[in-house]
Amino acid sequence: MFTSIARSRWAVVPLAAICLTVAGIGAAGGEPYPSFPPDQNQLPQLPTEPQIYDLLPIPVPDEDPWYDDPADLGSYAPGQIVRTRTVQTRLLGLPFPVHTEQLLYRSNDVHDNPIVTATSVIIPGIPWSGSPRPVVSFQEAIDSTDSSCNPSYTLQTGTMKEAALVVYWLAQGFAINVPDFDGKFNTFNTYDEGKMVLDSLRAMKNSALGLTDSGIALYGYSGGGSGSIRAAELRESYAPDVRLLGTAVGGFPADLQAQARYAIAQQPGLAGISNFTMWLGFAALSREFPDQFDAEELLTPEGQAIVADMQSRCVYTIAAAGAYRPISAYFQPGKSLETAPGVMEVLAEQSIGHHIPDSPILWWHGIWDELIPASVVLPTVNDYWNRGADLRFYTMPLPEHVVNAVAGWPPAVAWISAILRGLPPGERFKADFELPN
Repeated sequence: MFTSIARSRWAVVPLAAICLTVAGIGAAGGEPYPSFPPDQNQLPQLPTEPQIYDLLPIPVPDEDPWYDDPADLGSYAPGQIVRTRTVQTRLLGLPFPVHTEQLLYRSNDVHDNPIVTATSVIIPGIPWSGSPRPVVSFQEAIDSTDSSCNPSYTLQTGTMKEAALVVYWLAQGFAINVPDFDGKFNTFNTYDEGKMVLDSLRAMKNSALGLTDSGIALYGYSGGGSGSIRAAELRESYAPDVRLLGTAVGGFPADLQAQARYAIAQQPGLAGISNFTMWLGFAALSREFPDQFDAEELLTPEGQAIVADMQSRCVYTIAAAGAYRPISAYFQPGKSLETAPGVMEVLAEQSIGHHIPDSPILWWHGIWDELIPASVVLPTVNDYWNRGADLRFYTMPLPEHVVNAVAGWPPAVAWISAILRGLPPGERFKADFELPN
């Protein structure tokens, strides 16, 4: 139970957020925020989400010792639990009547160094009998650069932006696994996302929650689709002990080189929002590939200031600040992603399609997706198909990235619910309608 002081701190959050937004926060280190050309986004520097979360009575992960690495991390096996705790889950800020246990576990980063990250396992109070309780591993589109944006924290504060989507599965009695699959260092669109998803499922199986023999399905859209599909690709080689029955995904970039070429350029109309994805990608990838994504080497001082400002933000303010602001306008003379040593190689190495999943896939993508055009996705879909993937793919004839997320969710829920109840996944199909040039 919260004290009256804690309750008052919760009550002040909306007002504080408004005040911070109106007042603005100075750039990191007190440096002035860059002024922008008149044809670009003119928003001033926004407060960061961690600054707002500091007002809450729940400590952010950076200040919570529960997330600390064990001294002997290297001796832990992937998926081995370091510590556990029970937490209160909130939906839209309100306590939700479920049992949620958080597991801190060992995984590996993109360079195969040992790391720890967390997952939240949510179990409804609905009895399940006759078989092990099925599990939906729900990969949220974290798409952020600060650990306070991870679902192990936002589930406690009630600010996890996709939390309402899990309710239908909970109502059926399924358990939900929600991993921090970008790690506490918050990577983005790299294959260690798949490792962290799979190791979260190993940790769940190793826990005392009675889910050791459960059938598992993966779900994710956009950044969550990225983590889900990478886990499906890596399951056979990395975690054959995980019983994966199927994966439903949509809205993620498959070819990162093509996505980068699209997102760095000034785009017309709604498509200009896509510019933020390259700022996010640059800030996050510079953590795992600092030699290739070197802001001081590639970007002007103004561009460096933007990347520095985006090092501790959630997707909301990254999107607001980076939309309609092409990173190509901030390259130093003669510099580009294409010519920077190693950059395009990293993007190729981390693109989808290096492995073919050995379990059924349901995959959709919007024809008019302004963040991730279909041209970034369809060549990989065709490659999956030609290499024999157990694939069901369709393009959604609707505009806008979030609209496609909402429209694709009901079929994904129905399909996942069916396969977790033992029904067949259905025949392969490839309905990849594409707009004419």
